[in-house]
Amino acid sequence: QVQLVESGGGLVQPGESLRLSCAASGTIFSIKAMGWYRQAPGKQRELVAYIMNDDNTSYLDSVKGRFIISRDNAKNTVYLQMNSLKPEDTAVYYCNADIKTRSWFASTDYWGQGTQVTISS
Repeated sequence: QVQLVESGGGLVQPGESLRLSCAASGTIFSIKAMGWYRQAPGKQRELVAYIMNDDNTSYLDSVKGRFIISRDNAKNTVYLQMNSLKPEDTAVYYCNADIKTRSWFASTDYWGQGTQVTISS
């Protein structure tokens, strides 16, 4: 089985930074894409950023220039460096990964348990 374990959430003031980490473990043959979603109270879950195995990235418009996604393929880990945080960034952040557990298997989406990020003065 595969597990995604997130860390790095917390409470910070506007303008400060946080770094989220998400490590995938278990039976992993390959990981095509890794990303971060977020869900604020009363809102739909939205894609914040993703990174492909060739390091191509994509970002939600509202976080461009402030957030940076990166990955360490040797550690099966994805990071989200969040700078210049705003109150509207407050949400539960979820890690997502598109993982093949065997070369002949189709890939499957896996999710982390979520980590709370709160931006407040």
